[in-house]
Amino acid sequence: MRILLVEDNTDLAASIVDYLEMQQHICDLASNGDSGLQATLANKYDMYIFDIAMPKMDGLTLCQTLREKYHDYTPVLFLTARHTLEDKQAGFAVGADDYLSLIHISEPTRQAEIS
Repeated sequence: MRILLVEDNTDLAASIVDYLEMQQHICDLASNGDSGLQATLANKYDMYIFDIAMPKMDGLTLCQTLREKYHDYTPVLFLTARHTLEDKQAGFAVGADDYLSLIHISEPTRQAEIS
């Protein structure tokens, strides 16, 4: 699987890329939303993983731009520190397929999130 990771935290990005490559995936990295958009236009990916808070273009805007302007429906996973129910709803509202908060990875899902 070819995956585009758009993440501005270099340490976190390196860890994610290393893990994905150990799982036999090909992973390209963009360090901000604008370079992520350019990568999506220049290459074909099976999946995108986006942070939300990034320079030049945030992940929400990137996802919405891909969906609305470029009609790109490649699966999008948000992987972010933003963890409120409202944050997750905003991610799904712009077209995310899934949303994973780094803060709550080990916590049980709240009832409101599965309603």
